Amino acid sequence: MKLIECPRDAWQGVHSFIPTEKKAAYINQLLKVGFDTIDFGSFVSPKAMPQVSDTAELIGQLDISDSSTKLLAIVANDRGAADACQFPQITDIGYPFSISETFQIRNANSTISESLERVKRIAAMAAEHGKDLVIYISMGFGNPYGDAWNAEIVFENIEKLAGFGIKTFSLADTVGVAKEEDIHAVFSRMLTLRPDLEFGAHFHTTPDNWKGKVSAAYEAGCRRFDGAILGYGGCPMAQDELVGNMATENLVTFAKYKKELLTLDLQALQNAREQFLQLI
Repeated sequence: MKLIECPRDAWQGVHSFIPTEKKAAYINQLLKVGFDTIDFGSFVSPKAMPQVSDTAELIGQLDISDSSTKLLAIVANDRGAADACQFPQITDIGYPFSISETFQIRNANSTISESLERVKRIAAMAAEHGKDLVIYISMGFGNPYGDAWNAEIVFENIEKLAGFGIKTFSLADTVGVAKEEDIHAVFSRMLTLRPDLEFGAHFHTTPDNWKGKVSAAYEAGCRRFDGAILGYGGCPMAQDELVGNMATENLVTFAKYKKELLTLDLQALQNAREQFLQLI
């Protein structure tokens, strides 16, 4: 199993600004744990997400000298991608692509067709600068806005995006309402039809229904999971205060149960957990 830690997703909804040096100290601790990737920042409008407006400054305070962990930054448009490409420390760029037209407009100020063209340009930019592009499929398991949704629509859009040379897709349960049967069906279909691609799970969940979601994805063949320590954060539009990110601690417990080999420093993880409690 690959574990991707998402501090950016955890703290972007915190209203009071967390000082850059405190964010840097926390991420430097996370870099000692052994995660595959850390989703550490975002190049988006500072008005939309003031908490991550210091991402460029944050990079300069990170110590990656003894870590094999990759650094991922989220972008929402060409300008953000161009900014991210200027930093050699960033290995991965993430872009949120929604199956829901309604959410795509709300989240990235573009229609689905406009977003496809945007991804095409960002993919070319990322390839030119040696970055891997990860596409986050928002509303990957259902749509609360009334837009059309089924597994075939998900697959059709992934096929179009894969045509731009993208190899990694993270399917998101954006508002925490995905059903286990839909999770299993979507992953089974994607992994069967495109075994050449890597599919991950970015689940938002309540504290009592996390295991069913992870199990459904795992049994369908998914081995890439996003999490955040203590399950903090989640989609601000979920309209349910109990919906947060998938807790990293739960993913570690699940991996142990499945006898998956995780090369994590559990003491470093515990230290990070204690540091995060002080951060927020």
